[in-house]
Amino acid sequence: MRIDIMTLFPQMFEDFAATGIFKRAVSNQIIDFNVWNIRDYTYDKHHVTDDYPYGGGAGMVMKPEPIFEAVENIIGAEDKNKKLSIIVTTPRGRLFSQEIAKELAEYDRLIIICGHYEGIDERVHTNLATDEISIGDYVLSGGEPAALVIVDAVTRLIPGVLGSEESAKDDSHSDGLLEYPQYTRPAVFKGLEVPEILLSGNHGEIAKWRREQSILKTAKRRPELLNKAGIDPAEPLKIKEKAKKPPKKEWK
Repeated sequence: MRIDIMTLFPQMFEDFAATGIFKRAVSNQIIDFNVWNIRDYTYDKHHVTDDYPYGGGAGMVMKPEPIFEAVENIIGAEDKNKKLSIIVTTPRGRLFSQEIAKELAEYDRLIIICGHYEGIDERVHTNLATDEISIGDYVLSGGEPAALVIVDAVTRLIPGVLGSEESAKDDSHSDGLLEYPQYTRPAVFKGLEVPEILLSGNHGEIAKWRREQSILKTAKRRPELLNKAGIDPAEPLKIKEKAKKPPKKEWK
């Protein structure tokens, strides 16, 4: 996959591109990552990328010319046969989710335009972008943090990026539920013990326990997700009642 970022602040992506899983994905040529400075596509001596809004109002609006030129400059004839999405990060976009991340992971190429100031000239939204995405109902100073979130979530789903393909399958929201509790060594720390089931070696029972814990955690923290995941609202109560019952005795 190729990912291009259009931004006024390219330095915000330098550490991200040189760190951890993403760095390895770029080094292994699984991801082709490029960051473009929108100011490089201006023609005045001050490299102005914004102007006052028509009709009045507070703040400034990003101009359409440098954004159109930046995007058109990096799209070649070979991209006509590729699955390409041009995304604007904006509060009015569709709310980002794991399902959208999976959708975007199917593309050959993503171009993400980072908004700033009071927003971007509407002609970019209606005549250039193919998608608009928001990462939440709150205000940021610019679209760069949103772009980082999108890129990180999407690239984890690209085959070969993670060390194990199973890792992404077990993540929170991968099946609509929050992830189950995780433990590691030591088995006892400050008197706090790892659940006995995880030490049993019974993988079937462990999988069952993890599923139940995911349901309980989701019911407590994000109950609205249960319906989306197709879980009976009564299921968490059944799991709790089951946990209260003493284990059956085995007679020899």
